[in-house]
Amino acid sequence: MKLKPKITIADHFAVIQDPRIDRSKRHKLIDIMTIAVCAVICGADGWVAIETYGCAKYEWLKTFLELANGIPSHDTFARVFAQINHQQFQSCFLHWMKSIQKITSGEVVAIDGKTLRGSYNKSSEQSAIKMVSAWATTNKLVLGQVKVNEKSNEITAIPELLKVLELSGCLVTIDAIGCQKEIVKLITQKNADYVITLKKNQGNLYDQVEKLFHLSTSTGFQGIQCSTYRTEEVGHGRHEIRNYLMLSDVQERLDPDSIWSKLNSVGMVESVRTADGKTTVETRYFISSLTDEAEEFANCVRSHWGIENSLHWVLDVALREDECRIRKDNAPENFALLRQIAVNVLGKEKRVKLGIKNKQFLAAMDNNYLARVLALA
Repeated sequence: MKLKPKITIADHFAVIQDPRIDRSKRHKLIDIMTIAVCAVICGADGWVAIETYGCAKYEWLKTFLELANGIPSHDTFARVFAQINHQQFQSCFLHWMKSIQKITSGEVVAIDGKTLRGSYNKSSEQSAIKMVSAWATTNKLVLGQVKVNEKSNEITAIPELLKVLELSGCLVTIDAIGCQKEIVKLITQKNADYVITLKKNQGNLYDQVEKLFHLSTSTGFQGIQCSTYRTEEVGHGRHEIRNYLMLSDVQERLDPDSIWSKLNSVGMVESVRTADGKTTVETRYFISSLTDEAEEFANCVRSHWGIENSLHWVLDVALREDECRIRKDNAPENFALLRQIAVNVLGKEKRVKLGIKNKQFLAAMDNNYLARVLALA
């Protein structure tokens, strides 16, 4: 017996307002969105590919979609997704992801930006769009994303993303661009902890932290609470030692006026790397709300790069995001969300031991497998 998909996409996308005027509607909005979701899960990377998928899978799609006027054209897909309100689509995406899995206490949530390199338009002088995403590093789920304003940077986008996420009990990690007082305050208001790279343009604080570490190490950590952790990795012609040092109860020393919310500790990572006979040493500093947990601090620092290896790399290599030339109106952000839906539901499907690219290939060939992937939602 053929397995029919447990389609709940209609429920998740119910709040999205149809941007088309009544007289132009030949296809139901939910049909358009469902075909697009299925197609991108199966590897479609543009509007023509989505139409091609729909035509090839028409009989199967017809078992659960109305399709009164057949499969929409690629122009219809392009026009509709260019007009769909991205905030509404984002809200639906968040609702869908919450239904897949509840984020557990202690989850490390990495926040980082990525440029959609193919979204630039030279003729209209449109710069490439940049998106900021939140990645649950243990559960391997995209929790949400926002577009960076063309005339701004990630500093303004990160707070907008934090506001829509449920972060209670989580550990938020951000690179140096997120080292801002208002961002730290917003994280703690969400009942979450943070580990954020300290950047040098936070002049006074950076200098104070650097001096505190030098003083502490030279005096054998007298009068200050500290904890350490060490890792060593050998492979691919490289030998790397990372020494993690965490100083706790530092707010009175570094921030007596509590300008930085819950600045309980500062961390230092010293990376000693030997490759091709050359040794390099790099030192980085971090601010954190954690206390006396160097191993937990180390896990946060290492986990943060999971957003590069497990999300951005997959988006570029498996889903070819950087090659995508979709760039009109809301279409780039909305197509980026389609890709992130695909990453989440394919990553969540664990019964088949394949990478994302081969899971897409299998979903395109096997309707029953795609139905199981969709049933996860």
